[in-house]
Amino acid sequence: MRIPRDLLRLYDEQLRTDAETPSAVSIARLGPLRLATFPGGRGFITYPHLRGVEAVDRLVPEALEHYRADPSIGRVEWKTRGHDNVPGLHEALVRHGFSPDDPESIMLGEAAALAVDVPLPEGVTLRRVTAEDDVRAMSAMSDEAFGESPSREMADALLRRLELGTGMQLWVAEADGRIVGAGRLEPVEGSDFAGLWGGAVLEPWRKRGIYRALTAARAREALALGKTLLHSDSTEYSRPILERSGLIKVSTTTPYMWRR
Repeated sequence: MRIPRDLLRLYDEQLRTDAETPSAVSIARLGPLRLATFPGGRGFITYPHLRGVEAVDRLVPEALEHYRADPSIGRVEWKTRGHDNVPGLHEALVRHGFSPDDPESIMLGEAAALAVDVPLPEGVTLRRVTAEDDVRAMSAMSDEAFGESPSREMADALLRRLELGTGMQLWVAEADGRIVGAGRLEPVEGSDFAGLWGGAVLEPWRKRGIYRALTAARAREALALGKTLLHSDSTEYSRPILERSGLIKVSTTTPYMWRR
């Protein structure tokens, strides 16, 4: 088992690259920043590091102006990491209209540790989905599980990504013909990693092993694709489950959101 320091180094080296935005419509550069634009009017700002950047207060408005100039952009996420330690960044982001969301845990670990047999409740089955009706039903269930209104935009984005052939896999848990849990696997090209994203289970079905079973299925698929490491940005609900399965919290990530 790799130690947290080594895992964090691999995260910075392999994941904070263009591999982080494989389905972007366009990517512009501004110093160390990558300014990605996604379908649906969404901007996304990320970077490998901000070491040596002295004028953070100038960098933030310059990046934001890139998106302000495009009237189709309605919201922008600036993705920060807790271990970057950039003095003044929080203040600069807030001053220019960004609001921090809840921090999440950056979880990393060996895929083999999660690729185990997990018994499912009676009547629950897992399968990979690709058909449009299944993808839309999965997306609607995920919105419900997260307490959000159904979003056609998210389902459309998933379908576009399947068409692009990025290797993304969509997995669901079903009971009595209804989807009750779901999650994505996203292999990161040119790296040792695959990402675990969108893990969700409807409240009446939680604490019955479904989340762990979906995680195990995706871990097995990651290994089959030659990905030995897994990463996930986890809420406080999913973090303990992933920790018990063998992933390690190595840092935090906080999205700062700007809305037009």
